[in-house]
Amino acid sequence: MTTVVVTGAAGFIGGYVVEELLQRGHEVVGVDNYSKYGPVKKSYDSHPNYSFVEGDCRDAGMLEELLAGADHFIAGAAMIGGISYFHTYAYDLLANNERIMASSVDAALTAYKQGRLRKVTYMSSSMVFESTDRWPSVEGDERKVPPPLSSYGFQKLAVEYFARAAWDQYQLPYTILRPFNCVGVGEGRALGDVEVTSGNVKLAMSHVVPDLVQKVLKGQDPLHILGDGSQVRHYTYGGDLARGVVMAMEADAAMNEDFNLSTPASTTVLELSELIWRKIKGPGEPFRYVSDPPFEYDVQKRVPSVEKAKRVLGFEATTTLDQMLDEVIPWVQKALSEGAI
Repeated sequence: MTTVVVTGAAGFIGGYVVEELLQRGHEVVGVDNYSKYGPVKKSYDSHPNYSFVEGDCRDAGMLEELLAGADHFIAGAAMIGGISYFHTYAYDLLANNERIMASSVDAALTAYKQGRLRKVTYMSSSMVFESTDRWPSVEGDERKVPPPLSSYGFQKLAVEYFARAAWDQYQLPYTILRPFNCVGVGEGRALGDVEVTSGNVKLAMSHVVPDLVQKVLKGQDPLHILGDGSQVRHYTYGGDLARGVVMAMEADAAMNEDFNLSTPASTTVLELSELIWRKIKGPGEPFRYVSDPPFEYDVQKRVPSVEKAKRVLGFEATTTLDQMLDEVIPWVQKALSEGAI
């Protein structure tokens, strides 16, 4: 049985990845320090092939011990969140994520030299294309276009440089993955002493979909959106992303390659907002919104090429935005009633 260590296992995307790994028959060791949401329960906590270690991924010694018995390492631990989150914690995110990445690669190098670890699968981000002037963004563009201006985008680009540098100097095999706008269940309210409001609603500092859903559910009318709503995104279901992550981890053809993982469908923020409004309020309620000043690094257009992932991995993200919202809206509604958001 293949053993996979997943850091950031209690996080949003991490939860989907662990679930996919277990469904495919892997043994999984999850690592997380619960820094974003606090202790969380997962449906697979009692799975016979799953074990969990509460620990800080800046601790290279801890990671070395875990990776000594691993075949694969999915390096997903990071401070991560929606646009309000990475603006609020611009320095903390950069500093902590660099420490996490250095410790992760140091530990992986030791494990690889010992002979069992096969590869590191690195979780990057679509934000490496933050400053692009060409669409769709093709794998390789991140090294040709201007670098990201936000500390989050810059740090995610640094993840990719860690991966390539560890191969160049030590021949540590890698796969780099870039999720685009993950949508799913499991994002609670981020811990912290900073509050960010949008109109009369305190944001959970999660991604755009749950934040918009909670605003409509709380009766915000008109709905507050950032900017004019023309920003283009590719909203990709967490289950689809996890399938792509595990396919890339498993595939020999993914060795030392990078992939965009995304739906091919473009949606504007305004289109998303109106769809959420209609699903919650019904077709008879006129859609009303106001535009709030956008954040400094609110990318206007983020459009990926998905051809390489389809050609090399056979991966396609097939869940529609409509289907995603039918799952996310009831989850957010329940979380609100329980005080989790």
